Amino acid sequence: MIGDAVLQLNVSLEDPQRAATAVLLLMFLSTAAAAAAALGYRWYFRERIPQGIAALIGLSAVALVLNTFTLSDVISGSGSALFEPETALGYIVAFGAALAVTSVGLRVGDATATNVFAVTGARELEGEVSRVVRSVGRVTAVTLPEEIRDMDDYDPVSDEKKAEIAGKTLLFPRRLTVAELRDRLATRLKDDYGVGHVDADVTDEGVVEYLALGSRASGIGPTLAPSDVAVAVRGDPARGASAGDAVQVWRGGAEPTRVVNAELRATAGDVATLVVDESDAARLDSETEYRLVTLPAEPPADREFASHLRAADETMSAIVVQEGGSLQGSTVGDIDASVAAVRAADGAVEALPPRNRTLDAGDALYLIARPAALRRLESAAQAQPSSPAAGE
Repeated sequence: MIGDAVLQLNVSLEDPQRAATAVLLLMFLSTAAAAAAALGYRWYFRERIPQGIAALIGLSAVALVLNTFTLSDVISGSGSALFEPETALGYIVAFGAALAVTSVGLRVGDATATNVFAVTGARELEGEVSRVVRSVGRVTAVTLPEEIRDMDDYDPVSDEKKAEIAGKTLLFPRRLTVAELRDRLATRLKDDYGVGHVDADVTDEGVVEYLALGSRASGIGPTLAPSDVAVAVRGDPARGASAGDAVQVWRGGAEPTRVVNAELRATAGDVATLVVDESDAARLDSETEYRLVTLPAEPPADREFASHLRAADETMSAIVVQEGGSLQGSTVGDIDASVAAVRAADGAVEALPPRNRTLDAGDALYLIARPAALRRLESAAQAQPSSPAAGE
């Protein structure tokens, strides 16, 4: 039956009913081929198949069937009808109808693959998960926004990385709280995409309303004090020396001379990287081989604090309380962050202030918290716009 219906296209369109049956069968074949291609592409590449590829595969299936029956027609000796206008018109109608339905097959196959992979525990998708899978499945689908911002005080993430992340649908276990979902989202972006810092606002429904990314600074530059510089010299420190140790730098010769005191940061063979005051850097040169003597001293507190802060998810920021802001009149204990110090408007600095200290306009708060908390506090510290008086 199918063969006869398709063969009718090769002969003539004089029988409209049989020709219409053949066109419908070829349309179904094109839709099924495009759907299968979309499903396989989503399974292998975890992305939506391009429209052109799906259309090419759907038309290729139709061409394969038509060519098969055409070859059979030629072998049987009745191939003269192939050159009739009705036959050519039948081919045009068949290919046009098949091309028109490939987009339907693409959407059906891609939606099927998206829902199946969501139920079977895939980690990420780029399509929309259906409501049925959202309600009865064992996953929560979180779609990232198309607009990804840069985080203040951090190096920006490349545009290519943002384009790779934007619009991505990530899957998480169900029954997570908002805080747990936010933490898992940040961890997934850091682990899977090499992002250093994540600032996200997630609603109770699991919608990401705000997403900002920052890259983690590399090297020792971010940990240097404003008056310090890093210098590489030739010198072999003691076997037990490690990064952060205080060392003395000596120049050899008949009468050894102490050049500077420094902090050891790294070693590579006979080359050591030292942190010295910028005024002492001119005393060192790259040609002389120095002797490094390790001192029995603990690493400086600021160096240890910088190293811990650099590896943590929290960061440090300064926020000024403005007149009319929500923070004016509140206490240090009301701040949802670690308050390292408060600098009053007159310039007096109070380190680790008591929790009952009242905040006044002009106070600068030095806070340690995650970027999302700092962003909310900075908004609360701003002066609130006055509402118009009644009747205006």
